[in-house]
Amino acid sequence: MRSAELFAGCGGLALGMSRAGFIHALMAEYDFDAVATAKHNKDRAVEHVAHWPVEQTDVRDINWEPLHGQLAVVSGGPPCQPFGIGGKKRGPNDSRDMWPEAVRAIREAQPEGFLFENVRNIAGPKFRDYLEWILQHLARPSETRQVGECHEEHLARLTGMDGNLEYRVTWQIVNAADYGAPQIRHRVLIFGLRESRGLTPQVMPPTHSRDRLLWDQYVTGAYWDRHGLKRQFAPSNRRDWNRLEELRARGIEPNEFPWITVRDAISDLGEPDGRRNHVFQPGARIYPGHTGSPLDLPAKALKAGDHGVPGGENMMVRDDRSVRYFTTREAARLVGLPDDYLFPRSWSESMRQLGNAVPAQLGEAAGRWLKDMIFSTHCQ
Repeated sequence: MRSAELFAGCGGLALGMSRAGFIHALMAEYDFDAVATAKHNKDRAVEHVAHWPVEQTDVRDINWEPLHGQLAVVSGGPPCQPFGIGGKKRGPNDSRDMWPEAVRAIREAQPEGFLFENVRNIAGPKFRDYLEWILQHLARPSETRQVGECHEEHLARLTGMDGNLEYRVTWQIVNAADYGAPQIRHRVLIFGLRESRGLTPQVMPPTHSRDRLLWDQYVTGAYWDRHGLKRQFAPSNRRDWNRLEELRARGIEPNEFPWITVRDAISDLGEPDGRRNHVFQPGARIYPGHTGSPLDLPAKALKAGDHGVPGGENMMVRDDRSVRYFTTREAARLVGLPDDYLFPRSWSESMRQLGNAVPAQLGEAAGRWLKDMIFSTHCQ
């Protein structure tokens, strides 16, 4: 199935979509360093990446006419900086807001479906009306804003329409850890299917859970056995203790897969040895609000920062309670990139790209979910 990938970054979502069976006919990214990373791995013939048509492109310059009606899916993550909790939160007034370009892509390419993602904060009170405008405009992308019409006025007009629906749209908040990523990363996903298919996109159910991890750690002990560690019999925090007692009282074994922990993801790498971006980075330290990721849970969300890596983030807490920064290789595993996917830039630049990346595990799960919905409408 042919697809187009916008705002591709270093390739997290693109790789997930590729693993889900999509073949990119277009892959656009504006950032020079992120494109350099993707091209470096394309030149190295990394699986899936070898055939990526990645180019440094401003999405505002894309001519969609050659791809009109030729795509199964358009996917991408418009820049989150206008909406993220760490930025200036200027939303649609930020020059980096590219949601209008995402809508234009759907209007002009007219794919069978689409998948977009963004930070959870876009669903919060400050930007909830703008998210509603995005959803309504994606449902009717041909109903463009009139001259002098602000997005609030446009939203009111779109909401009042009875006909002209072009796409059925569903959105949800997800945690990447619930789909097999060893990273707690909350995102908004937006799914769309052509109205002519007669099917509203369904919410994607989780495949992994914290409950199952707790069960494996403190009921069966299978987690500790797998890592050759002494069994622990009780979680250290009250929240997990209460949840575990509830699970035991119900006597129902969780049937999802367990959350993937940092230890699961990186333990076989050992300490940094300088190979394949597995290089020690000095300077990690704990300070208030920046305490690192424990080994036996998914990592805290990797952060990009405005100027490289923020001080005490993007680090692990080892068994002896010491801390060190994740190497680029370890962070790449947390994002779901294979070990032969290398980063040719500095640690800080590479970590910026990884902090901005959609975990490939989440991208693959969402891509497969959307593909299955598209195929199910083919069979009706």
